[in-house]
Amino acid sequence: MSTGNLSTWVQTCSMLNQAQRSKPFSSSTINLFHPLKNFPVPFYSLPSKRRRPGVSPVSAVSAGLKTATEAVEEEKPTFDFKSYMTQKAESVNRALDDAVPLREPLVVHEAMRYSLLAGGKRVRPVLCLLACELVGGDDSVAMPAALAVEIIHTMSLIHDDLPCIDNDDLRRGRPTNHKVFGEGIAVLAGDALLAFAFEHIAVATPGVPTSRLVRAISELAKSIGCEGLAAGQVVDKYSEGSSDNVGLEKLKFIHEHKTGALLKASVVLGAILGGGSDEQVEALRSFARCIGLLFQVVDDILDVTKSSEELGKTAGKDTMADKVTYPKLLGIEKSRELAAKLNKEALEHLSGFDPRKAAPLIALANYIAHRHN
Repeated sequence: MSTGNLSTWVQTCSMLNQAQRSKPFSSSTINLFHPLKNFPVPFYSLPSKRRRPGVSPVSAVSAGLKTATEAVEEEKPTFDFKSYMTQKAESVNRALDDAVPLREPLVVHEAMRYSLLAGGKRVRPVLCLLACELVGGDDSVAMPAALAVEIIHTMSLIHDDLPCIDNDDLRRGRPTNHKVFGEGIAVLAGDALLAFAFEHIAVATPGVPTSRLVRAISELAKSIGCEGLAAGQVVDKYSEGSSDNVGLEKLKFIHEHKTGALLKASVVLGAILGGGSDEQVEALRSFARCIGLLFQVVDDILDVTKSSEELGKTAGKDTMADKVTYPKLLGIEKSRELAAKLNKEALEHLSGFDPRKAAPLIALANYIAHRHN
């Protein structure tokens, strides 16, 4: 992962840590600062207790606050976000490099590696690893699935950039795949990546019961087919030039499928392979549904507020293609309010987990909301 991408994550973490150190403890919530719109985001609430007979309300409150404050100080997680994310990103990048080596036919493998190893935020594979760890699994169990979702994501970018889809020339700060290798090789490189993703998760996942692995593969397949990414792409493509006929419900469908489905699968795969209970898997699915839509709402905002140099891809292309976006329907400020709401809801779905173990996912959810590219 590039230093530039990590700096945004580190900044987010530093902001969270500073906010927690500087803010007095509240008996109802601990708030996380939300840079998109200065909205406090509830982290977790302490359970309310009935007052015991004979105890003064003032002394009870004072004692309760003191005890709660001491508990928070004692149990505050010592979480180094920078080191944690650096380690995760580096392990993903090394594994991707090893998984797709250069071999014959050389040109298609060069094209696959050109896009796969071009950097990027690695949000999806890291989410997969974090979900696995949160439910008690080892991230080595989820690494093949994490690579599979990133490989499929890369495939979708290669195909999305083609002249017949979005016709884009810039991706991750350099020419798109078809601009370097030609349209034919770009299509075939994407096809090869898609096939390899399923091969890799099937043969490389260690020590997982067959039933669990089949369940994970089924989730992944559903997330990119006609119930997922492909469905979103189709509706998005046929909505170009007719944005006046696209309302909030259709826009939500596009984003929940085109972007959110694979991101949601990343989390669900990690939870399944890590041995999570059905209740844990569903809680994480709900969390991921929120951050999947959040990711795209923020993407829409960045598309109209950042430059191509800042984004590493062509800015304003949705406007040029007459695509409907959240800023177009709601305006920038209301879109930011929606992003804050989705971020808050996402964190609420993690309330049933140990806050210390959930800290990386909380930080990553906030990074998705706060990111600048």
